[in-house]
Amino acid sequence: MIIREIKEDDIEGVSHVCLDAFSDSVAGSLSDEGIATFAAIASPNAFAERMKADNRMLVAEGKNGEILGVVELKEGRHIAMLFVTPSQQKGGIGRGLLTAVLKYARSETVTVSASLPSVPAYRKYGFKLKGDVGELLGLVYQPMEIIINQ
Repeated sequence: MIIREIKEDDIEGVSHVCLDAFSDSVAGSLSDEGIATFAAIASPNAFAERMKADNRMLVAEGKNGEILGVVELKEGRHIAMLFVTPSQQKGGIGRGLLTAVLKYARSETVTVSASLPSVPAYRKYGFKLKGDVGELLGLVYQPMEIIINQ
């Protein structure tokens, strides 16, 4: 597995990984509004737009060049996306992506608005709960944060 910066050619594969993982583990706990909101956020066009912003996006690439996972660090301080293709989960890809992207953090505290099913994984990565469960446009999330050494 190689972890590298996202390229424009990766966008379709990245979107596919996010939507597959979301459908597999998160969508069943959300309303139709939340599912539609996520689909818009994870669309190829949305990824292309965010590539132009102050975001660091990394992919995990398999031996055959397939995209196995993605992580997005927004403004050097917030994990906006962390998804691994369902068949590859629990194999260290998520941890590898997170470790790699945290090197680009520009803040001692990095936050995430974790989907409720992903809270146990983020806890394993060292994130702590920070505040109450919230909802925005149908997406239900648990605020979490990790303090990193700069």
